[in-house]
Amino acid sequence: MQNFLGTLSQFYDNATGLFGMPDISFSFVDIVEILIISFLFYHILLWIKNTRAWNLFKGIIVILLFVLVAAIFQMNTILWLAENTLSVGLTALVIIFQPELRKALENLGGKNVLGKLFDFGKVEENKFSDHTIDELIKACYAMGKVKTGALIVIEDEILLNEYVRTGIDIDAIISSQLLINIFEKNTPLHDGAVIVRGDRVVSATCYLPLSDSMTLSKDLGTRHRAAVGISEVSDSLTIVVSEETGKVSIAMRGQIYRNVNADFLRGKLKYLQNRNQQMTKLGLLKRRFMNGKKDSENLGE
Repeated sequence: MQNFLGTLSQFYDNATGLFGMPDISFSFVDIVEILIISFLFYHILLWIKNTRAWNLFKGIIVILLFVLVAAIFQMNTILWLAENTLSVGLTALVIIFQPELRKALENLGGKNVLGKLFDFGKVEENKFSDHTIDELIKACYAMGKVKTGALIVIEDEILLNEYVRTGIDIDAIISSQLLINIFEKNTPLHDGAVIVRGDRVVSATCYLPLSDSMTLSKDLGTRHRAAVGISEVSDSLTIVVSEETGKVSIAMRGQIYRNVNADFLRGKLKYLQNRNQQMTKLGLLKRRFMNGKKDSENLGE
């Protein structure tokens, strides 16, 4: 036990020497300050998690864990590299997270930023109904029969607002007739992708990032590469209808499933739907817990 305490004390001394940390003494004001910073940091993490920066952030955490292990076991070379690349790393972070930082500054200029920050009771409804699944399948295979090209992105947990902004706002309930009309050839909205959020078409003519994967078949066109590209940077499900063959394909998690039938597509949509419903149930349980806690406090008064 003494050896363990001695190791912790040595690690603390090394950390204070490495980062220039002074001896710490806590007061009541310091505790309140830590709580405020923790609260703000928690909400910043929640915001990051809803963007594609989340995977990059997890990579940074892994690197920090390696540095922590190096500090515990006195790996001086790794500690020297970490110390000398800290300033370069901070500059790289600003470059990597530039779109997210810009969005954060835009939110700071909004009128309801404080309301969004302190809104505990709101539950994000991000599920879609069985009717939406039926309409999506009906529209895709109807367009496939007449070889009308289509690109439909179904949003999951990661919000696609940065791609929604590149298109034209629709905000309409999903129907097969609406999707068919959007992708009809020689119409103003047929070019680009449609983004679906819940039971609604959010935006059309959206621009998506193209995948540069060398493993994709050379006979895949721009629509298929865009479908794989958006699946590489988000957890969305994208449906592609080929204009050349009329075949329906699906892109998820950086993978593309070509020439799928209606049952396969329904199964993938059901999987996405069930996962979203489970997430919503967790949010409802959290809200009920908070309401129950408030009721008990009122009774105590």
